[in-house]
Amino acid sequence: MNSSRSFVTGASLRPQEFILPWSGRGINYTEQDIAAVVAVMREADPLTQGIYLERFQNIFSGYHDGVYAFAVSSGSAALELAAALIKIEQGDEIVIPAHTYVASAIPFARRGAKIIWADIDPDFRVVTAESIERCVTSRTKAVVVVHLYGLNAPMDEIMDLAEKRDFIVIEDCAQSLGASYKGKKSGAHGHIACYSFHAQKNITTLGEGGMITFKSSEYSDILPGLRHNGHHPFPISRECYWIPAMVNVDFDIEGVWPYNFSIGEAQCALGISLMSRLDEVNERRRRNARWLIDNLSDCKELEFQKIPHGSTHTYHLLSAKYNGTATAKNRDDLIKLLAFQFRVQAVVQYYPLYRYPLFVKAGLAEAKCPHTDFFFDNMLSFPFYEWYSEKKMEYLFSSIRKAIEILRRT
Repeated sequence: MNSSRSFVTGASLRPQEFILPWSGRGINYTEQDIAAVVAVMREADPLTQGIYLERFQNIFSGYHDGVYAFAVSSGSAALELAAALIKIEQGDEIVIPAHTYVASAIPFARRGAKIIWADIDPDFRVVTAESIERCVTSRTKAVVVVHLYGLNAPMDEIMDLAEKRDFIVIEDCAQSLGASYKGKKSGAHGHIACYSFHAQKNITTLGEGGMITFKSSEYSDILPGLRHNGHHPFPISRECYWIPAMVNVDFDIEGVWPYNFSIGEAQCALGISLMSRLDEVNERRRRNARWLIDNLSDCKELEFQKIPHGSTHTYHLLSAKYNGTATAKNRDDLIKLLAFQFRVQAVVQYYPLYRYPLFVKAGLAEAKCPHTDFFFDNMLSFPFYEWYSEKKMEYLFSSIRKAIEILRRT
């Protein structure tokens, strides 16, 4: 893929030249967060697979109404484990949104699945039961539902369809931790849910980290060994009980070798601290996003993601479709103006996956996703972070408004 086609960011400018650059840091850590990590560095033994892992998992489980929760090294690792748990095999059909990050699809393509690309709703920009149903056949084994940008897909309707057509639902909640749909947290509806604590997410465990959750004890019995090299405790009745033996490599899923997708104790301690203020972080992002969107409501050139009744949004990203003007029809004009005149670095995201050479070469280029194509060709994402001050928010707002006004006069 030619990156210049999918990320138009004022590439000739250095990051330090932007007033509002596109940052790789989604959250600023507090002294409480830092102290939690330092305490582990000084005192924890072991430094992985210890008490902080157990506490982090328990807190995350409690936040999601008691699901089984297992912390892992990344959101991608969680999706890899999901693919292994449901035993994806060569030729299995998997429905996946075409408009998402590549990690949503790679674990399934890696196993030789036939991916059927689902289109997005033009207003909500996530998949719906209708767009999924157009892709489902008698051979569909699972559907990956991505709650993109921080907005939940309509899960009640999707789960009704899953029951009717007998397929597994995997929720990709990498961007929607803390969002809700009809009173339930993101990830609480499907059979399996995967979360990310990557550097740019609303909370991040030192750059990488993830969680996989489910309601089935069948999966919970298998996951610890699958996550960590097949390790299980030795039986208590072991004959030489006086010899310390921590673990036994004893794992068996037919045709599946275990992984090492473990996460460190320092990351888990940080996760514990961050979960205590997750709702506060999300509310600050939500309040700032709504302020910006409301104040730009007269800029009809920009169309922001709509929120269906009964849903909340975490605003992990702040994206919009640019409808253009009579002369400045291309969203690249807006991106370049923001970059070079106002030093605001907006980007274009989520190249339709069926256009990627990676998937094209795998024979996965076939798709009927007109809304995905149209949105990608006209969208941009603005820099937007929980640590933005009121001054930064005001500068972002005024820059966007002034750029739009200039393009109207062009």
